[in-house]
Amino acid sequence: MAKLGILEILLILVVVLVLFGGGKLAGVGKALGQSIRDFKKEVKADDDQADDQ
Repeated sequence: MAKLGILEILLILVVVLVLFGGGKLAGVGKALGQSIRDFKKEVKADDDQADDQ
């Protein structure tokens, strides 16, 4: 499989930006960040419960 260089990655990012638009990508980024925060919080809560037992 071919390795992706910096130019290929930039081209892919530009195509994604054109297809989805800046507003939709910002919403996706916000949702992704919230999901990661929620996941970390749940993992920490599970670890705390395991420590308590």
